[in-house]
Amino acid sequence: MQALVRLSHFVGKTFAIWVLLFAVLAFFAPAQFRWIAPWIVPLLGVIMFGMGLTLSKDDFREVLRRPVDVLIGVLGQFIIMPGLAWLLCQALALPPEIAVGVILVGCCPGGTASNVMTFLARGDVALSVAITSVTTLLAPVVTPALIYLLASQWLEVSAAAMFWSIVQVVVLPIALGVVAQSLLRDKVKLAVGMLPLVSVVAIVAIVAAVVAANQPRIATSGLLIFAVVVLHNGLGLLLGYWLGKLTGRSIAKRKTLAIEVGMQNSGLGAALAAAHFSPLAAVPSAIFSVWHNISGGLVATLFQRFENSPEDARLERSQAGERAGA
Repeated sequence: MQALVRLSHFVGKTFAIWVLLFAVLAFFAPAQFRWIAPWIVPLLGVIMFGMGLTLSKDDFREVLRRPVDVLIGVLGQFIIMPGLAWLLCQALALPPEIAVGVILVGCCPGGTASNVMTFLARGDVALSVAITSVTTLLAPVVTPALIYLLASQWLEVSAAAMFWSIVQVVVLPIALGVVAQSLLRDKVKLAVGMLPLVSVVAIVAIVAAVVAANQPRIATSGLLIFAVVVLHNGLGLLLGYWLGKLTGRSIAKRKTLAIEVGMQNSGLGAALAAAHFSPLAAVPSAIFSVWHNISGGLVATLFQRFENSPEDARLERSQAGERAGA
């Protein structure tokens, strides 16, 4: 079993490679992956259930401990990325289905991979988890409202239907995960060690399904979508860091805000696009899933060179002491 846990950690660390590999395979052999399409929503539910298994009371205490830091991250997430998406769609005059897909991924909450990248960047991991948790729990209301506001000029948007979809594939699985953790406690620890493997398999399957279903469209418009995704993600990372700087946050918190703002729950974007719009609208989310794991790793490596402030070091020691005493 320990060998399986080690394999899980290895797969988690090489996440970007697997996503990229299977995206390429799905593009060149789409028939082998199209059968996954009906399973996109259940696969996302599995990922969210795993997130629920990892949440603890300390994660929510962090919100009460540092409400201003968390609020800045949440506002940055739900203002910067949706705003950038809308601006890019307008500036580049994107076709309706692609425009809706870009806006959709921009309006999604933060992705759980951001927590790993924050750790690698020597950022504020506790803050990262708190922001991801809060944006995810707010997603049923905020995400449909933003999509309706920003995307209804291109295609008809049903905010109510998306609200219910997000409740089903995000809130309920997370709630079940939290309940399972509280009831089973020690028995869950082994399952948590397997989560990186499960999450990578689920995300890889979602990306492969979207790429396979849209192979002809990607062949004709893939470069345009890729360029938009790279711009969207890159500007999000940059503006997230500047947000931390403008609000006087420490170096570690700036790193965290950059990664939290720039990395999205693209699996949710793909699921919502497939359920409420069209397969083509899911392509920006699929490409974002591939790219943000690559760019996140590159940025984390760059951020390792940024020396954290004495305030960051004190906070890190304090949190380490709390974890040791728990």
